[in-house]
Formats: sequence, C-alpha cells, structure tokens
Amino acid sequence: MSAESASAIHRNQVDLLDFVDWSSVECLNQKNSHSLPNALKQGYREDEGLILESDADEQLLIYIPFNQVVKLHSIAIEGPEDEGNVDPILNAIFKFPGPKTVKLFANREHMGFSNVNDFPPSDTVILSTENLKGKPVIVKYVKFQNVRSLTVFIEDNQSGSDITKVQKIVLYGTTVETTDMKSLKKIEDH
Repeated sequence: MSAESASAIHRNQVDLLDFVDWSSVECLNQKNSHSLPNALKQGYREDEGLILESDADEQLLIYIPFNQVVKLHSIAIEGPEDEGNVDPILNAIFKFPGPKTVKLFANREHMGFSNVNDFPPSDTVILSTENLKGKPVIVKYVKFQNVRSLTVFIEDNQSGSDITKVQKIVLYGTTVETTDMKSLKKIEDH
C-alpha cells in the first residue's frame, strides 16, 4: 500500500511548482495564520518557521491544479517528527507531529471531507521519519501520467494528535507536451 521511497530524484524530474495554477489552489481545514502557501510556495517553504497547520482536527485536504498537464513522479512532504510544547497552565506536553497517511487523487475535483472516502485514491503513501526529513516518495507513476490536478488528503499524523503540521510540500515530475488548439490555424485548400 505504501509507495516506494525514492533514494534520489531522476535527473529529468523537476519541481512542478512553476506549473501550479495558484488562482485555484485550495486547502480545507487550514489554520488561517498557518496556511498552505507556507508549505507550497517558493521562498515560504524554505523558511522552517513557516508551516501549514490543520485547524479543527488532524486532517487536511489540499487541491492543486496545474496550468498544463503534468506527469507526477514523486512527492516530498516534510514535517516535524515530534515537537514537544509544554503548556505552562496544564504542565503537559502537547505533540504536533507531521503527517503520516497521505492519499493522492489525480484529476479529482470538488472533493470535501464528506466525500473524500467515497473515491479510491490513485495512491496511498505512509510517510516515514526519513520522508518527514525530505526524502521523496515515488508515486504509482502509471496512475499519474496525465495530471491536470492533484488532491492531497492528509488523513492522520504520526502520533494521532489533533493538529498536523507540514513544513514543505514538493511535487516532482515532468510536463506533458500538449498542443495549444487555440494557436492552430486552418489550412486553406489551394
């Protein structure tokens, strides 16, 4: 069930960040002060102080559309393995770990928490400690050949707490050569 971990990114794979349609990116259950751009956008995601954090519970549902068709090869999701914060009033340690079970859906639009389990994922990834430190996970490549959008469902986290934190999300792959039908001109008969 878990996707195979990548030891290295193939040399022809690129960060797909430049192909994201930012006007349509969405994240459900994100804390307003710790939103998706912190983990996904260039410049933000390199700052370890900026994170994506869940709000009401541990789950996050992220919709990433692309401005052209891509082939997804692998995904890297970084997050804290274990972070202890002491509440001075309760004198208790609260842990806010990184994600554990991640379900990926290719070309599945308009998903919500009420219907995410109604559809089979294109792949399910169980993140390890190495993955949380930045080691990419190779996805089932055959299922991600013509991707117009990717929905990432973070189902739970490493310790089962109510808050999930993500430091960085990187999608690796290639673009699919497509023909822009609008630029084609009709050839007149001679």
